[in-house]
Amino acid sequence: MAEVMAAAKSRPAPPQGETDVARAADFAKAAASARAAEVTKVADFANAADLAKQRLLFDAAAKAGEAGEPVLSIQLYARLLARYPDSTFASRARAAVELQKKNLAKA
Repeated sequence: MAEVMAAAKSRPAPPQGETDVARAADFAKAAASARAAEVTKVADFANAADLAKQRLLFDAAAKAGEAGEPVLSIQLYARLLARYPDSTFASRARAAVELQKKNLAKA
């Protein structure tokens, strides 16, 4: 232990200004990394919330169609497509709208 302490004391200390600059740079990198991680978390949460809203609209439209309410079903699908045109449910919603239109034509 004494040898380690003696070796540490024998090394010259870096000038104070260089140490402060290095610490500031390290701190800035850590802060930027933390901000990036926080932004990613917020974006993931927002995406999950949007996906939940999309799922609710899609399910409500599907249930309206099953309940014999094709007009309401089409309106809900249209709202889903208007708000989230690139939704993962978009292609299924468009196909369901076509099916509901056929159901309207039969009535």
